[in-house]
Amino acid sequence: MPNRRITVERNRLRFAAAHMATFRGDCEPLHGHNYDVIIELEGELTGDAWIWDFGEVKRITKEIVDPLDHKFLLQRESKLLDMKEHEDEWEIGWLERKYRFPKNDVFPLPLDNTTSERIAEWVAGQLAKALQAQGATSIRKITVGIEEMPGQTGWYTVDLDASVSR
Repeated sequence: MPNRRITVERNRLRFAAAHMATFRGDCEPLHGHNYDVIIELEGELTGDAWIWDFGEVKRITKEIVDPLDHKFLLQRESKLLDMKEHEDEWEIGWLERKYRFPKNDVFPLPLDNTTSERIAEWVAGQLAKALQAQGATSIRKITVGIEEMPGQTGWYTVDLDASVSR
């Protein structure tokens, strides 16, 4: 089978967000990144000789990542952070550090950590669902890179071969 792929990246596929990832039982200080998003699709050509339309991939990805822009990315499944959801705010703690964020400034992700690798995994899952809903049955793999800064990118690949009917 020929190996065909397309890539869309950066330009309008970016977001700025704050987080505090956990590592080895510790928690980073609150900080932020200007994240760039890189998408690669592998698959067979459609009847129109496309893997999928670049513009449509960009549009869908932008819909996925735009809600993260200028938010605090909360690792909702963290076993280390102390979190309390209130009516209008999130209270988050780590040892002596305590934070209160207005709810509309927080994007709670269903993740155990807000590393680039985990964010890439979440984006890849959202993108896979959206493309499959549009009938993209020729796509075999979706790879997402979340770049925190130049030279530091976390990657995740979802293999759709098992779930795609040809």
